[in-house]
Amino acid sequence: MKTFQADVAIIGFGTAGMGAYRAAKNHTERIVVIQSGPYGTTCARVGCMPSKLLIAAADSAHAIAQAPMFGVHAGTVKVDGPAVMQRVRSERDRFVGFVLDTVNDWPVEQRVLGRARFVSTHDLMVDDHTRVTAQRVVIATGSSPTIPPGWREALGDRLVTNDEVFDWQTLPQSLAVVGGGVVGLELAQALTRLGVRVKLFSKGTRLGPLTDPEVSAQAYAILSAELAITAPAEVRQVSRQGDQAQVTYSVDGVEHTEAFEQVLVAAGRRPNLASLDLAAAGIAVNDRGLPAFDIETGQIGDTHVFIAGDVSNAHPLLHEAADDGKIAGDNAGRFPDVRVHPRRAPLGVVFTDPQMMLAGASFKALQASGQDFEVGAVNFDDQGRSRVMGQNRGLLRVYGERHTGRFLGAEMIGPAAEHIGHLLSWAVQHQLTVQQMLDSPFYHPVVEEGVRTALRELNRHLRMGPRPVARCLDCGPGA
Repeated sequence: MKTFQADVAIIGFGTAGMGAYRAAKNHTERIVVIQSGPYGTTCARVGCMPSKLLIAAADSAHAIAQAPMFGVHAGTVKVDGPAVMQRVRSERDRFVGFVLDTVNDWPVEQRVLGRARFVSTHDLMVDDHTRVTAQRVVIATGSSPTIPPGWREALGDRLVTNDEVFDWQTLPQSLAVVGGGVVGLELAQALTRLGVRVKLFSKGTRLGPLTDPEVSAQAYAILSAELAITAPAEVRQVSRQGDQAQVTYSVDGVEHTEAFEQVLVAAGRRPNLASLDLAAAGIAVNDRGLPAFDIETGQIGDTHVFIAGDVSNAHPLLHEAADDGKIAGDNAGRFPDVRVHPRRAPLGVVFTDPQMMLAGASFKALQASGQDFEVGAVNFDDQGRSRVMGQNRGLLRVYGERHTGRFLGAEMIGPAAEHIGHLLSWAVQHQLTVQQMLDSPFYHPVVEEGVRTALRELNRHLRMGPRPVARCLDCGPGA
């Protein structure tokens, strides 16, 4: 039995764990990192990067298919499934390699491989081979795909999650995608564009993270025009018939059964907490198995234990996980001098086409808070630059605070949403008013002119600022 004495033990070494390690090192060298699986972040291995590689291939195929719109004829699109997946895997492995290079540069004596669990307030047992006594602990164990009970046993290798899909050697002929969240939408659309027969099953018509009912309705209308979406639907049973997966589902009380080569479960992720035995550390959890913690310090209650990254179930995004790790690691390192770290303005992007984004406060959050706010909007159907590019689909809704004119947030599906989201989240971060945003430069012709249109409408509803300047009469609506 090996034993370690540490000031800080970090359980999990993904994005949050690595951030915690760097921050804790500013205070102590007595750090132990415990990792239960292969090194490499969720983003690099099974999330952000491989999914964007698959989407990039799909975008390429889609661009060729859309070229006749511009009078350009490139012939028939032929998708080479093995070549697509070879590039996805090789580039994925390259990104993972960068993470491994970083980890391998850190002292080997600070790394322990195995699954950790609490055996007392300050003691951790790693498998059955190592006991770690730590003055402070950072939990950064990440999350895992949620699989309905019995599905894995029923389907065997006909069932995949996003943790497995990027190891495909080629593309399947057909695929059922269960779940209308971010992962399900991105992969379903990409695979559809790559020639896979895809059907997405969603419990409701609100897709992805959007909460604004008008933006959400626009998203469903746009995406369902290209993607086979069955919603609202309930998948009642799955079974295996030879090399096929059978999916039995109901729509409006009527049952249907359909066969697919594989079933992709994208019904959310669960925090990896169950095996930690938090009760042994004196930490209570709620009915979802989550402990109460402070998002601005990472501290669980008033204990010496901190939490960071996807395992907290607060903001399952890479940049948020990195911030979580930095905050938790810094406070674990300096404990008991726990300090508050204000969070950045919220920003989320979904890489469908068109993209979705949320910046600042969501519509749902504003309604729940009781805040007095107004809304401005722009439809991109006739927005100048968007129409030029053949990407004139979508809706942006922007929110501002009554009486102060402060910009609060936005939700969107439409062109260049990833870039517009950054601009708008920065405006929230710096607490700009809607008028200050309108006083900033807008080039012509760019998609961002649509943002100006929405802000002008919002300012009129707020009844603040000078009378809006008339728009360019030669540039079309939304310019």
